[in-house]
Amino acid sequence: MTIKLLAIGKTDDKQLEELTQKYIKRLGFYGKFIFEVIPDLKNSKNLSEAQQKEKEGSLILSKVENSDILVVLDENGKQYDSVQFSEVLQKYMNSGIKQLIFVIGGPYGFSPEVYQRANSKLSLSKMTFSHQMVRLFFVEQLYRGFTILKNEPYHHR
Repeated sequence: MTIKLLAIGKTDDKQLEELTQKYIKRLGFYGKFIFEVIPDLKNSKNLSEAQQKEKEGSLILSKVENSDILVVLDENGKQYDSVQFSEVLQKYMNSGIKQLIFVIGGPYGFSPEVYQRANSKLSLSKMTFSHQMVRLFFVEQLYRGFTILKNEPYHHR
């Protein structure tokens, strides 16, 4: 199974980008992981919030195949502790799907079309984080999930 993380816009903070890349590299030991950045919209200042979500949504959906499982990272999504999240990963891996896609939306969230296509919603916290930080937090939790599944000494129970 391939796991893909889609994110809108690039990260300006070099330190966050370096840490994110550190975990992305580690994820390579557990299977195929792809991190894809969808470029920021041009002239987004001239777009309404709804227009921006709609255009970003079209770009997101263009990266998703019918057979993919799509999970949106959303503040109203289901929350798990790290062990529960590793169990969710295991269920996806056991299901025989080809590709599991997690997506971090733009500053205003997702369009109705993305929500309709999504198979589930995942929340990392009730708190709000910058989109740049969410990337780091998510790839770290994904890495942690794999170490839990492999009984490796990264996660302390």
